Amino acid sequence: MATHLAAVSLAKGEPFELQTRPTPKPGPGELLIEVKSVALNPADGYMRDQGLFIPTYPTVIGFDISGLVLEVGDNVPAGATDEGPGPFFRPGITCVAAYAASVWKSCDPDYGAFQERCLVPWQHALPLPDEGISWNQAATLPVAVEVPLNAWDAMGISRVGKATASSSVSATPFGVDTSGGTQKHKKQKRDALLIWGASSSVGTMGVQSARLLREDRDSSFAAVYATAGAANQKYIGSLGADRVFNYKKPQVVDAIVSAAREDGLVIRHCFLATGQLAPCQAVLNAFFGDDQGRENQKAKIGSAPVIPPDAEEVNGVETIFVMPSTDEGERLAQFRYWMATSRENLADRTIRPSPEPRVVGKGLGAINVGLDVLRGGVSCTKLVVEVAE
Repeated sequence: MATHLAAVSLAKGEPFELQTRPTPKPGPGELLIEVKSVALNPADGYMRDQGLFIPTYPTVIGFDISGLVLEVGDNVPAGATDEGPGPFFRPGITCVAAYAASVWKSCDPDYGAFQERCLVPWQHALPLPDEGISWNQAATLPVAVEVPLNAWDAMGISRVGKATASSSVSATPFGVDTSGGTQKHKKQKRDALLIWGASSSVGTMGVQSARLLREDRDSSFAAVYATAGAANQKYIGSLGADRVFNYKKPQVVDAIVSAAREDGLVIRHCFLATGQLAPCQAVLNAFFGDDQGRENQKAKIGSAPVIPPDAEEVNGVETIFVMPSTDEGERLAQFRYWMATSRENLADRTIRPSPEPRVVGKGLGAINVGLDVLRGGVSCTKLVVEVAE
């Protein structure tokens, strides 16, 4: 029987222990991945330390991986007889970034990321471009691309290229006078999309995908606003934010609201990548609170962090916790779209892996140390462990 090494979670609050596990065979619709690198997420620390999502032990957890497809199960598009543009998964050839499905498999250890071999639904995998992306960079992608794309869907924002005719607007950037041009008869873009906590990994990718929404001629977004610390503002601007505000300043909410009004824009959507919910609510409340609601619409916040049970409800503002569907068929369809979209954007270089990875060790034994570093706080970097060459 083939075996491999895994960082096994034995009990809540205990460090992972390296153990040998039997290597599984992929079932229908599944890939067996040889894991090359894993990226660390705050949820990994919560699962290790607090037992979040874990019904039984022992188990293997983790979300972000990059690696090589070793085997494919039935009903996986492999390219030989499949129609369409892909994606295709060829054993021993296809390199992927993948979002491990452990949480949706009741934490079955075969599906956790922190091991040398991992089962993944093919819809959760993103075939990598032939060149230009390292294993470490690839490992930073899955959660980072899934969460903001999920947020746009959860808030009802039309996907790029999918806006309805009734919501069609001109592609003219904010501040440009079109009164004498051929677009005079068209409605201008009037919204700014706010990314709070833009220097986190999901925040940086949120800025990049928000930029693509801004560039979509049929979207309502004229600008991308973001918050970040002073040291990271230039980088966030390079990813596509039109205005970047220092969230540490006490008057940041007023500054954002004033900027939007100066630009002639409304903020009705906010992606909370990391940070506090209250200032996001305050920004949106300035436009949609009290009697300012427009046609009974609510402003919306898509929150990557779990919404605190004691969070205050704010008039005119709805907060939505961003999670994939619990229905397997819906979830696989969601991931198929999110991963395919990211594959296309990486291939044409309209997005890039962000932020830069920081290697905290080599081998599965380094994951405990890496999660301790992450718990202490990092900014504008993604912690990565190299599992194999």
